[in-house]
Amino acid sequence: MRESAVPIKDYAIGIFDGPHATPKPSDAGPIFLGIKNVTDEGRLDLSEIRHVSEAEFPKWTRRVKPQKDDIVFSYEATLHRYARIPEDFEGCLGRRMALVRPDPRKVDSRFLHYFFLSPIWRAKMDAITLTGATVNRIPLTIFPDIKVVLPGLNEQVAIAQTLSAYDDLIENNRRRIALLEEAARLLYREWFVHLRFPGHEHARITEGLPEGWKRLPASEAFKVNPKTPRDDEGQIRYLPMAALSETGMLIDRAPLETRQKSTSVRFRNGDTLFARITPCLENGKTGFVQWLADGEVACGSTEFIVLRGQRVSNHFVYLTARQHDFRENAIRSMIGSSGRQRVQPSCFERYIVPVPPRVLGTLFDEAVAGTFAQIANLDRQNHNLAQARDLLLPRLMNGEIAV
Repeated sequence: MRESAVPIKDYAIGIFDGPHATPKPSDAGPIFLGIKNVTDEGRLDLSEIRHVSEAEFPKWTRRVKPQKDDIVFSYEATLHRYARIPEDFEGCLGRRMALVRPDPRKVDSRFLHYFFLSPIWRAKMDAITLTGATVNRIPLTIFPDIKVVLPGLNEQVAIAQTLSAYDDLIENNRRRIALLEEAARLLYREWFVHLRFPGHEHARITEGLPEGWKRLPASEAFKVNPKTPRDDEGQIRYLPMAALSETGMLIDRAPLETRQKSTSVRFRNGDTLFARITPCLENGKTGFVQWLADGEVACGSTEFIVLRGQRVSNHFVYLTARQHDFRENAIRSMIGSSGRQRVQPSCFERYIVPVPPRVLGTLFDEAVAGTFAQIANLDRQNHNLAQARDLLLPRLMNGEIAV
């Protein structure tokens, strides 16, 4: 049974905002939770974090310390991001972040998290958002008094269990994807960095390389920004920089747009997209394209460098682009004004790639191709699961579907 409309604060023990400043940089210590650590899908992403020192931590948690089942959210700049705090989290709120501490006697934390991600709540937030000259803002003075109609606690739990079944599958697939990619990277390093490839015990080494191998600049081993013509000059899908991950090959398709005209950067399945501008390059933004339709060509940000196999396979190219020294070589070439520095194409002439004989290269590609295919399949599963969940969520929230 649906309750009558009451302010959201009635379901909370408290609603708190974070500090309006930034702590001194620290190499270790509790997490300083920023907007970038909360994804659009409602997850915490702690792959790239800032720290606050143990000595300063009490100062930054004086107002509130995030705890299990709190729901953190962004209220300024990038809006509509919500995530639940897990049990083992140790950190503080960053700038432009706030949290709701649900009252477990009145509301299920998982349900409230899903409710905040629903179109119902988004519309309420859009209605009170203040549009500024530089950023938009949700006024926290108004937020607690927004009225909502929520079901009873038992129904909340049932709805949360239904939706979390999808998210549990998605999370399990994400863990499998991370393990698969790490296995491919380890195999690459084993064969081409440590030179412990099959039969290495019997290989003759000449000038630091096994006999039959070649040292080629990346500009010869790869195609750099290759021309990619299209058969049809109609609409084309466009990928922004935000779609690239800092830690893995997967490309987020949520920011995809359809455009009438292509940019100068075009790519196809099997290409590696490599960020060329600061700070995206330093942060590790790199992706492997394997989600386009057969024969489809897409376009992207002009801050992408497109890399494609030439003397080595496409899988080899991506795994090379994920090597620390490859990225450092590109970073050293950057020129331009502070904050807008870009990679120079000449850096690919200076980076030397160890190219194995054709037979060994084929053997390696056969070893990792299945791994890349498994990752693509799991990514498709997650895409479909997320679509199904997102279709179900508003219908559960408005009572259209009973649980």
